[in-house]
Amino acid sequence: MTLTAIAIDDEPQALEVIKLHAAKVAFLELKACFTDAFEAIAWLQSNRVDLLFLDIKMPDISGVDVVKCLPKVPMVIFTTAYSDFAVQGFELDAVDYLLKPFSLVRFLKACTKALDMHTLRSDKGQEYIFVKTGYEEEKVVLNDILYIEAEGNYLIFVLKNRKVLSRQTMTELLAHLPANQFARVHRSYCVALNKIEKIARQEITIAGQVIPTGASYEEAITDIRARLK
Repeated sequence: MTLTAIAIDDEPQALEVIKLHAAKVAFLELKACFTDAFEAIAWLQSNRVDLLFLDIKMPDISGVDVVKCLPKVPMVIFTTAYSDFAVQGFELDAVDYLLKPFSLVRFLKACTKALDMHTLRSDKGQEYIFVKTGYEEEKVVLNDILYIEAEGNYLIFVLKNRKVLSRQTMTELLAHLPANQFARVHRSYCVALNKIEKIARQEITIAGQVIPTGASYEEAITDIRARLK
């Protein structure tokens, strides 16, 4: 199992340390680093990861407030040069906190803790979600979903044997779908990873249906290719 992560810290040197350590952790994939917390928040609106390495004390916004801004919060490992801030981290159910400067051994310990937590959550599994259909909410089994298509303010859930129309946005939905099972590949499409039959240059095939992929989602497509190898 691989954990995907990003790091947010206003100090470039601190990010370099995380990059060096992350490169030595076999199960960790560091997808991006940000010195600007607001850029990271914007990135997370259309990309999902399992874990955040997050500095607590930053100039314009604290790491604690970054977490509060996110609709779907990944696991968090706080990094800080101030031990007093650790209490705030644990109040937000952080996986761990790393007191700067931290060693590779300490970094690995925190990452292993995150992996154990992620594995436990995956084993429990999120088997279904409820989606709004008119004035009701309908139960949709996750394993039945082939892909989801957006049309205006509506989503069409294409299931194995039927379709379900729901009034919500793709962004709202993605906050409730497990990132290790679904990926957004186009502004209008989200696909179930285990239902993909073929990946071509600008399209994905699921159950014989060709689904376009968007140029701005190339990173997601690359990630899907790596997972399916």
